[in-house]
Amino acid sequence: MDDCRRNMVLLQQGFALDPQQYVPQLVSAVTTVVLFVVVFAVIYLFGKSFVTRVVEEGLRRRDFDETIIGLAMSTTTVVTAVVAVALAATVAGFGVVLAAFATLGGALALAVGFAAQDLIANFVAGVFIIQDEPFTVGDWIEWNGNSGVVRDIQLRVTRLDTFDNELVTVPNSDLANAAVVNNVANDQRRVSVGFGIGYDDDIEQARDAIVEEGSRIEGVLDDPEPTAPVTELGDSAVVLSGRLWIDPDESSYGAVRAQFVEAVKERFDAEGIDMPYPNTELSGGVEVTNVGEGAGATSD
Repeated sequence: MDDCRRNMVLLQQGFALDPQQYVPQLVSAVTTVVLFVVVFAVIYLFGKSFVTRVVEEGLRRRDFDETIIGLAMSTTTVVTAVVAVALAATVAGFGVVLAAFATLGGALALAVGFAAQDLIANFVAGVFIIQDEPFTVGDWIEWNGNSGVVRDIQLRVTRLDTFDNELVTVPNSDLANAAVVNNVANDQRRVSVGFGIGYDDDIEQARDAIVEEGSRIEGVLDDPEPTAPVTELGDSAVVLSGRLWIDPDESSYGAVRAQFVEAVKERFDAEGIDMPYPNTELSGGVEVTNVGEGAGATSD
C-alpha cells in the first residue's frame, strides 16, 4: 500500500525534466553520425578516384572493349561505395547493425541469384562475346539452323536481321553455347554449286562452260581460280561442283551464287548439255486377272 501511495504521489506531482541530462547522448549521436559521414566520404572519394582509374588503365592496356571497360568502372564504383559504407560503419561503432544488414543482404543476394540465373548467364555470355569477338556488328552468322546479319550486341541479348528483313533477338547464352558459323570472318569465301549433267554428255565441255561463266561474274577472284571437279556419280546425273572464290567484304554471297546458277543454266541450254532431273524407271510386267468376272458382276 505504501508503494502504491508513493507512485500515485509521483504521478500527481509529475516528473521533473532536466534537459542537461540528454546533452551527452545527443552529442555522442551527432559525433557518431559525423564520424560515419566523414569516413565514408574519404574512403569513397579516394577509392573512386584511385581504384577506378587503375581498373580503367589496366583494361585499356589489354585492349578490352569499351562496353566492358564501362561496365567494369561502374561495378568498381558500386563495390567502392559498399566497402566505404562497411568501413565507415565499423569505425563509427555500427558493427552490430552492419552485421545484421550483411546477413540480410547475403540472403537477399542468394535469392536473387537463384531467381535470375538465366539473366546472369546471358550477362556473362555477353561479356565473353564482346571480348572474344566470334562475330561483330555486320557479320552474317549461322547457328542451330538459323542465320542472320548482326545488328547490335548487348550485354544480355544479340539482335540480328534475317534476309527477309525480320528482327531476331537471341539470348547471348544461346549463342555462347552453340556452334556459330561466321560466313564473313575470313578474307575469302567459297561459293559452291552442284550442276548435274547427263551420263552421255561431255564432262570437259560442261566443266569449261561452268568455269567460263563463273569467271565472268563480277566480284569473283582470279586467285584461287574457278574450278569444277566431278564430285558425285548420281542415279540420274554426273555432278560437277562449280567453285568460285569471293571477298565477302566486297561481294554478296547470295547475289554471286544466284548469278552463277542462272549463267550456267543458260550456257548449258545454249550448248545442248542436258541437266537431267531425278527419275525412276520401272521394268517388268503387270498381270491383270478377273476383269471379266468383275464386269459381269457389275452388269447384274
